[in-house]
Amino acid sequence: MARATGRPVDELRERNFAGGPNGTETPYGQRLEGDLIRRVWAEAKQGADWERRRAEAEAFNAAHPTLRRGLGGFALAFGISFGIMAMNQAGALVHVYTDGSIRLNHGGTEMGQGLFIKIAQVVAEVFGVEVERIRITATSTAEVPNTAPTAASTGSDLNGWAAHAAAGAIRARMAGIAATAWGVPEEEVIFADGHVSAGNHRMRFGELARLCWAQRVSLSATGFYRTPDIHWDPVAMRGHPFFYFSYGAALAEVLVDTLTGEYRVLRADLVQDCGRSLNPAIDRGQIEGAFLQGQGWLTCEELWWDADGRLRTLGPSTYKIPGSREMPAEFNLRLLEDAPARANTIFRSKAVGEPPLLLATCVWNALRDAVGGARLDLPATPERVLAALRAGGA
Repeated sequence: MARATGRPVDELRERNFAGGPNGTETPYGQRLEGDLIRRVWAEAKQGADWERRRAEAEAFNAAHPTLRRGLGGFALAFGISFGIMAMNQAGALVHVYTDGSIRLNHGGTEMGQGLFIKIAQVVAEVFGVEVERIRITATSTAEVPNTAPTAASTGSDLNGWAAHAAAGAIRARMAGIAATAWGVPEEEVIFADGHVSAGNHRMRFGELARLCWAQRVSLSATGFYRTPDIHWDPVAMRGHPFFYFSYGAALAEVLVDTLTGEYRVLRADLVQDCGRSLNPAIDRGQIEGAFLQGQGWLTCEELWWDADGRLRTLGPSTYKIPGSREMPAEFNLRLLEDAPARANTIFRSKAVGEPPLLLATCVWNALRDAVGGARLDLPATPERVLAALRAGGA
């Protein structure tokens, strides 16, 4: 369409974003929050100084016979929930001990993504204590049965609410004991800074735990959560399958050698919607890693089967995964500010595992721009980039 109309491809994408005059309903009947897709796109373009760099790239390409710069963008609304409704549930187990320490177990698996510390932060917030009090134990179905997979970017959403429910049940019991001891209404009892207080009364969290034990009040609870307001008809292909959408936009610039097809990603600018982030440092790491993983998926991770149908790309010697040199030389990332989740997610946060992976599509779009819009199959290896350049007459 861009070639046929002579319009910039990013302009056509922007004109067709959901929301505004285009409506917000998806083909399967669920509505998008169309304002956020436009917001992340506008902020990404502004932060990247997009129009100036587009003009610079055109001037560069006109002056260099063998090198060519390309720019590309991508924006997305990523639905968060399992497509199989039964998987949208989680459980948790919390114990409070008389020394004020807290033991936490939940159904999520820690695989380096920072899930455990996020759920520990949720429990610490409920009890008003420092996160160092929380001892997280390895996931086990002996403690929390029938766990859902830790996948679909739902780990914090599901397990965070389950842990919140368990901790909240214990906190309510503890508040009742404190209220009785002090002769105040339960709603006046405050848990904060490692202490419990109401009016002029105050004691350490561990002291209240010992008082609860002395009065034979349970300091153990299970919590359960099921994602609300989702449904799906697999026959009609209609419904409301996602609890909410995570929005993001990314812009990339590449430099391509037209003689060899080799290229470098010079710069990437991302704006990612994390709602009210549970842990911005972890979310930033997840976004950076996901983007590079997506870049590898789109550019260098090529699968190859022989004539007998055997997969030959079995290991690092034959299967190219992205490394440090594939990381954009300049990587600018911002979390969308002042955009708490509209859905009742845990502390109004949003998932951040998989959405940024797809933002790496901007690298492919930048490569397509550099080769003149010719067909560029995936993964966009240097060989395929060279073939596209030749097909386009470069």
